[in-house]
Amino acid sequence: MSITPMCYETQFFEFTPQTCILRMYISFQDHLFDMLRIVESVILNKMEKLPDCGISQLEVRKSTTKYLTFVNKCFNQLFQKMETCLLKLVLNIPRNVLLPEDRVQELYPDSKEKFDTLHREAKSLEAQYKAEALATQTLLAELEEQRVVQAELAKILTWFDGMDKICREHGNIDLLESFTFMAQTSKKLQGTVQEIDLKHKKLKLDVTCKKAV
Repeated sequence: MSITPMCYETQFFEFTPQTCILRMYISFQDHLFDMLRIVESVILNKMEKLPDCGISQLEVRKSTTKYLTFVNKCFNQLFQKMETCLLKLVLNIPRNVLLPEDRVQELYPDSKEKFDTLHREAKSLEAQYKAEALATQTLLAELEEQRVVQAELAKILTWFDGMDKICREHGNIDLLESFTFMAQTSKKLQGTVQEIDLKHKKLKLDVTCKKAV
């Protein structure tokens, strides 16, 4: 059987011509074997009606096997000719014939140089697209971050408005002055705490020294 690759024919028929021929060969072989088996059974039935014929079942089987070998040899020779005919005339697409999906290549033929140029341009466009997609994702992330920051600022402004309202209700009109006063008071408290802490450490050190003496 031919092992020549027939890719274009496989694309058109959606099966390999060699596979088709192999299935035909197996099918013929099966039918030939079944036919001789039926012939053998008919001969054996006839022999049962002729008890004095002098031919045993084993001799019939040997004769049938010998005949099967002879017929199979003739069939293989004929099938080789049929295979050649099928591969060259029936299952073969001439080299000057294009499939419908490939006719565009005949209308717009391109050289290898032009194909390479188009391939490089496609790669360049793909790289540009990936870069633009990455930049778009970065911008979307920044916009989302700005949205979160804007929401936090809105909360802070709402809080300031509430504080300003409270200060006005308690007679303090200048909110900035109130925050300045709070900052100065906090700074003084921090200084007082640090001073108390130093005195506490000094007192603890004196007590330790006295105990040691």
